[in-house]
Amino acid sequence: MANAFDFELVSPERLLLSEKVTEVVIPATLGEMTVLANHAPTMTTIKSGLVTVRLASGQVAKYVVFGGFADILPTGCTLLAESAVPESEASRDLLDKKIKDLRSEIDNTLSDDHRTKLEHMLADLTHLGGTLPA
Repeated sequence: MANAFDFELVSPERLLLSEKVTEVVIPATLGEMTVLANHAPTMTTIKSGLVTVRLASGQVAKYVVFGGFADILPTGCTLLAESAVPESEASRDLLDKKIKDLRSEIDNTLSDDHRTKLEHMLADLTHLGGTLPA
């Protein structure tokens, strides 16, 4: 059995998960990354996507996150999400609302740099929509 470590997934609304896990796959801004026990200390930003967690019991849990950051230490990982829900609660309506809000923000921004950042976020949400069950 792989070494277990502490993992917490927290959003402003609630603590979604606090468990011993053996693996966490995170949608980091610069690419998907897998966290295992004894990982080098790292802090990374998170883009919208799917977090896959393998619990110490062997069960797999999935969560949809909408931005945030992860603090990774050799003994654990904490993911602080701007917003997150269990995959089972992620509906097409929720995603469509977030896309609509983001498009509105893009239309109303004056800064080219900010618009580019928002367009990248929109691409991430659109990709996420293709990975969620219908």
